[in-house]
Amino acid sequence: MQMQPELLGDALTRLKRAKGQLASVIESIEEGDDCAAVLTQLAAVSRALDRAGFKIVASGMRYCQQAREDGEEPPMTEQELERLFLALA
Repeated sequence: MQMQPELLGDALTRLKRAKGQLASVIESIEEGDDCAAVLTQLAAVSRALDRAGFKIVASGMRYCQQAREDGEEPPMTEQELERLFLALA
């Protein structure tokens, strides 16, 4: 199934935010910052990635449903999308 950037704007925004947060985590570690602060930032990165993944899966599910409603066969089933996401999580 091809990624459709126009349908994934929110997920891309979340991924870019996570990218910035991850850069901050790396910088904090390199500077020897407080462990609790680094772990808090790392948890925020993890949540941002999870949310982006859920947005991508939800977008894929909407795409599959729309394809069916249009009389087309979607490239993946909703179950395949869910299994793929959970296998990687």
